[in-house]
Amino acid sequence: MPLMWAATLALLAGYLGLSWWVGGTLFAAALAVYLRLGTVRCAPRVLEPPVRGRWMALTSPVDNVPSQGSHAYGQTHALGLVAEPGAGARPDIGWRPLSRPPGDFPAFGRPVYAPADGTVVTAHGRRRDHRSRNSWPWLFGAVVENTLRELRGPAGLLGNHLVIDVGGAYVLLGHLERGSLAVRPGERVRAGQVVARCGNSGACTEPQVRVQLMDRPGPLFAAGLPFVWAPGWNGGADGAGLPETWRPVVVAGSGCGAVPEEGAGPESESVPAGQEIPETDYADEVRRT
Repeated sequence: MPLMWAATLALLAGYLGLSWWVGGTLFAAALAVYLRLGTVRCAPRVLEPPVRGRWMALTSPVDNVPSQGSHAYGQTHALGLVAEPGAGARPDIGWRPLSRPPGDFPAFGRPVYAPADGTVVTAHGRRRDHRSRNSWPWLFGAVVENTLRELRGPAGLLGNHLVIDVGGAYVLLGHLERGSLAVRPGERVRAGQVVARCGNSGACTEPQVRVQLMDRPGPLFAAGLPFVWAPGWNGGADGAGLPETWRPVVVAGSGCGAVPEEGAGPESESVPAGQEIPETDYADEVRRT
């Protein structure tokens, strides 16, 4: 992150006469932001799924928190989703080709839905959709690439993204397709409304949708908040939950105003999107589905 880079440079400048206290203070502040000391603990919020159809989680708070390996940028409970419509439909990682155009992946261009009623506060949609990074050589190179992306701040990593104020919290949808954003800051949205399309912008290896809940509208200093998808999200009667990592599941939406894709499972009654789960219902964990 930019603060970490500044702290590192300040420490190196100690050899040139700059006070070590300056570099040490900056480095301590950078670590606090990056590791997010004092992570917020609260009951999960109920949201609508931002996708419909058969998808798979590359990262999920069901299996690991922080799900992305870091608390920075409000991504403690972030969920990364790729479309997996059927066996062989999504190119797998390998040695060749080194990269693919985003259109080779089934997620690219798929609709992204608002996870709750709210007001758009941020809309970034001009970053290009790059080629995939899902080959072994590119994965190693992506470490350096993403470090350079981070110099631009959170937007360099998140790519095109939306932030929606859902009342007491903010939903971020990231890695969206350039030019696909259908809403602007200040605009009201309804749960289940198409707000953009899946893209391949920012720090991602292939087209995917990032969804995370934060306590602030800006991810730079935001803390990640837990969330679950409303009952009926997978067409079953299992209650609220989230998909596990590497396990494809048909996302059908629920009865909170969402419009499921053709062929999705039945709808069911649910808690209105954006509300908190009652304290008596697994308040300190995310239920596996």
